[in-house]
Amino acid sequence: MSAQHPGRWWHMLDDGRVQCDLCPRDCRLHEGQRGACFVRQRVADVMVLTTYGRSSGFCVDPIEKKPLNHFYPGSSVLSFGTAGCNLACKFCQNWDISKSREMDTLADAASPETIARAAAELGCRSVAFTYNDPVIFAEYAMDVADACRAQGIRTVAVTAGYIRAAARREFYAKMDAANVDLKAFTDDFYLKLCGARLGPVLDTLAYLKHETDVWLEITTLLIPGRNDGDAEIEELSGWVARELGPDVPVHFTAFHPDYKMTEVPRTPAATLTRARRIATASGLRYVYTGNVHDTEGGTTSCPHCGNAVIVRDWHRILNYRIDETGHCRECGGAVAGRFERFDRAFGPQRVPVRLADFHAA
Repeated sequence: MSAQHPGRWWHMLDDGRVQCDLCPRDCRLHEGQRGACFVRQRVADVMVLTTYGRSSGFCVDPIEKKPLNHFYPGSSVLSFGTAGCNLACKFCQNWDISKSREMDTLADAASPETIARAAAELGCRSVAFTYNDPVIFAEYAMDVADACRAQGIRTVAVTAGYIRAAARREFYAKMDAANVDLKAFTDDFYLKLCGARLGPVLDTLAYLKHETDVWLEITTLLIPGRNDGDAEIEELSGWVARELGPDVPVHFTAFHPDYKMTEVPRTPAATLTRARRIATASGLRYVYTGNVHDTEGGTTSCPHCGNAVIVRDWHRILNYRIDETGHCRECGGAVAGRFERFDRAFGPQRVPVRLADFHAA
């Protein structure tokens, strides 16, 4: 399969350059140049996606690892990414993939139909576009989503939400769930540590919640001394409760030193507990801690009776008390999310998969 695929969302400028209209970076390219994401390139006066059909690897994960705690809990998801990213986060936890300039790292080739078939044969409820941001390989992700939908497989976008309005409408029309990284709640943080702006991310979150049926959860990686102050956490949580509603799950996850921020210490567990307390006090009903063993911080409680309906330790489900219609088995109250009959959880394991094993003979 040719990795060079016709790109969408671009136009020609009067000065002869091609402008990419996929994300707010608005990269303007001369012949042969690549965008900041590195995977979108001008070739012969058109935009092409250079990573179509090529992946950095496939794994079967628990859906809780995305993290999604209210989207078919306990199910398995076939996860993959490509290379490159349209943000420049100094704290990137997947920098070897997202910052890659070596297309040879994309070792596993797969058509959309192969991915959908593999997910079905592996018993996965969904396919996740993750590890790097699916926005930059939107054409590929959308084709995979179409193939998955034909097989009854759901699709999940794990993303920073940095995308322009026209592309956003088309991209999310194909998705069933999204976990959006809300990296901080100040424009200063986004500018200095991500090379981006906060506003477009908030626009994406509002769009997803109010104009689509996509199931939405939010993740904020708390970095000591950068975005973990009480006032910022309170402002972020208040905005989510007010603008998106109290039923949107929020995950506060622990930072570990990586990429260009190796001098910053790990996030103390107490910071996550504090953030969860602040967010809950702001009116959010489903607030979680991540990247730590914290049973309390991983527990879903019924908003009606207060009983624990899903108890988790990291990605492991210890107890499950929600029926297939999404109601608490204790009081019958509705729990926000997407649910179905639960027999047993996939478990916390991560299982690498070779897509070559699923290619048509």
